[in-house]
Amino acid sequence: MARQNTDTALIIIDVQNDFCSGGALAVPDGEGVIPRINALQADFPLVVLTQDWHPAGHISFAEHHDAPPFTQTTLPYGPQTLWSTHCVQGSHGAAFHPDLQTGAASLILRKGNNPQLDSYSAFFENDHKTPTGLAGYLRERGISRLVLAGLATDFCVRYSAVDAARCGFAVSVDMQACRAIDLDGSLAAAIDEMQAAGVVLG
Repeated sequence: MARQNTDTALIIIDVQNDFCSGGALAVPDGEGVIPRINALQADFPLVVLTQDWHPAGHISFAEHHDAPPFTQTTLPYGPQTLWSTHCVQGSHGAAFHPDLQTGAASLILRKGNNPQLDSYSAFFENDHKTPTGLAGYLRERGISRLVLAGLATDFCVRYSAVDAARCGFAVSVDMQACRAIDLDGSLAAAIDEMQAAGVVLG
């Protein structure tokens, strides 16, 4: 991706301590994405970082429901996987991994900070109707094409990519710069959904 492509942005999803080795919700080899993501950043005129940023006691936390992690439940906005407590605002786990280069980012988008509503996507909360404002920001900056990378392929990357395509952006996912949880076939389902939405997987 050449820097002269001024209409293209790199969206780096949730490369945070809690999603890397030793974290509260570690994605297998999560930190393995970092060298490639760091190298990619120089090729884009605009870089955006997203950051899971939950208040303590968030509705998506399994402990909030006295249930085991990865339990499936239904909340007022729809189906929800319950997670181990992770990425609590201001905690070490919520911080970006120390090896991730963040200096080139024009925007850090924090999501999941509504205590009653989860947010996988960088574009919409999990009710699929409350926008984060990212689409408008990107359009104001003249961006029409996106490349996504980060964690996890089958959740936050997946939902961000599908929503971005539905918002009218041309979207690709750098699969070498992503890692998956792969919960009960979620990676295969994510690939199918992204491809059906017109997302290019590379």
